[in-house]
Amino acid sequence: MIVFLSKLLAPALSPIVIICGLLAIAIVAGRRRPRVARCAAIAAALVLLLSSNRWIAMLVTGYLELRNVPNGPLPGAQAIVVLSSGVEPAIPPQPAILLDGATANRLLYAAQLYHEGKAPVVIVSGGRTPWLKNIAPMSESMAEVMELLGVPKSAIIQEPDSANTYENAVDVKAILQARHIGRILLVTSAMHMPRALALFKHQGVDAIAAPCEFLSVSPGAGGWRGVIIGLIPDSDSLHLTSSALRELLGFAVYRAAGRL
Repeated sequence: MIVFLSKLLAPALSPIVIICGLLAIAIVAGRRRPRVARCAAIAAALVLLLSSNRWIAMLVTGYLELRNVPNGPLPGAQAIVVLSSGVEPAIPPQPAILLDGATANRLLYAAQLYHEGKAPVVIVSGGRTPWLKNIAPMSESMAEVMELLGVPKSAIIQEPDSANTYENAVDVKAILQARHIGRILLVTSAMHMPRALALFKHQGVDAIAAPCEFLSVSPGAGGWRGVIIGLIPDSDSLHLTSSALRELLGFAVYRAAGRL
């Protein structure tokens, strides 16, 4: 049930759904309660303007991403653990494995750490959504990509059963205990790292944060022109704000469930 709730609440409480809900109220209340309709419409506009503002998106995202930045070079460990985000197998007519941006960046960084000699094995963690039983677990596709990136098959361990970050931590811990693996480098997106690291540490795993995909890092505002452009609502900023709010919501849900 916790998997279903986490998958349901995140989109249900996203800015775009809140905006749609407010507009629906404005439409329904339009004739009989014009004051309520105006307030709902104004609220919808404010939510849209704020959530699609680049500077607000960067502020919320940076709050999450900058909490676990390594102070220097990462130390060695006994394993590198990579968490999945979105992976689809090569189902025709799709000619190859389909990765979302987050998973692609995580796998690239994990391969880099492996080739730098940071750890002798890589654990790819990701199952499938419980109600999509006919799809192969994400760990299978992730393992294939790791091989394409030069990591030998003998150095890859799959964790194919987890459906969310909490289960990532629980199932990876079982693998670590079975193989007598101690310290790990935990690879995931910088925005996702606070929640993921907290869950792994709650399970008693000796995990060191190895974040990647810093979306709040930019070369600069670009002077007054960049500042003005950043004030214009855009879909990329809306997506970034939604992702950051989803992480904060996920943290709150896990804490309320006693898993943090």
